[in-house]
Amino acid sequence: MKGKSRRSGDLRRSGKPILSGNRQSAGYQLSAGKLRRKRDPVWIHAVLLTAVFLVGFPVVFALIKATQNTAQVLSPSMRIGSSLLYNAGRVLGVYKLGLYMKNSFIIALIVTVGKITLSFFAAFGLVYFKFRGKKILFAFIIITLMMPTEVLILGLFDLISKRPALSFSDFAAWFFNPAKLFFSPIAYGFGWSSSYLAIIVPFLASATGVFLFRQHFTAIPRSLADSARIDGAGPVSFIFHVLIPMSWNTIGALALIQFVYVWDQYLWPRVIVRYDVNQVVQVGLKNIIATGDSVYWGEVMAAAVMAMIPPLIVFSLLYRAFMRGYALSSNK
Repeated sequence: MKGKSRRSGDLRRSGKPILSGNRQSAGYQLSAGKLRRKRDPVWIHAVLLTAVFLVGFPVVFALIKATQNTAQVLSPSMRIGSSLLYNAGRVLGVYKLGLYMKNSFIIALIVTVGKITLSFFAAFGLVYFKFRGKKILFAFIIITLMMPTEVLILGLFDLISKRPALSFSDFAAWFFNPAKLFFSPIAYGFGWSSSYLAIIVPFLASATGVFLFRQHFTAIPRSLADSARIDGAGPVSFIFHVLIPMSWNTIGALALIQFVYVWDQYLWPRVIVRYDVNQVVQVGLKNIIATGDSVYWGEVMAAAVMAMIPPLIVFSLLYRAFMRGYALSSNK
């Protein structure tokens, strides 16, 4: 009894309220109810449902119109038709959409893997190696983010499409002549016009990927690198046993971003590729609209829906890694 009275007296002197068990539970229930009401306002759900409807309606519209025939697709009817297989067959057989999708998938896969690999090793060198001009080099890499492809497209077109030098002597005569080098800076190129290399090689370097990996590596404690060095692990062992297992979320986020980016490319493939055998899917969709005197919008909608399937599959596979990588980058 004396111990209880002393504790109650201490609580009274400290100014803290003394609540019984029932009052504490009642207060907890009351606060939980308030939190529940604050978390579920009706207007937020209304705004979110409206946003989902506005974003998803074009996809639903295209999917419905892809099932309709030519007469139905031009009407305001939103009923599901029975011409989906016919439209899809026409798109795959007549307009070669399957060939375009195969080309886009191969190009997007190679570019994604190449960008992740080069960005990973570039960021690794910028973070874990000491050399002069490292900050200046990283600044130049970031500056390239301010130069979109449209600004560089003329010079890039000349570099890719022009034929290479016939011999080393011709190249040396041009390279070591200041007048020729200044007035005709792109006298020779690679001769890759209308090939996979013309679409793949110019996009293998990624300033965005270098930046993301660098920010991720700087957040990893340096003690891990020191411990690996003490244990006798070299740079290659440190990469495969420490960095890669800790970077899967960043790798997944970058893979998703780059795959969708390359899949949606239109301008550069339209300029550099002249033959349908190596053309990509976005240019193929444009060719479907431009073929013939009239546009069969049911077939166009079917082609658009089919072109959305590979990015959706990649997004569903890498969604969790993308969200975790985005959360990590936002926390940094």
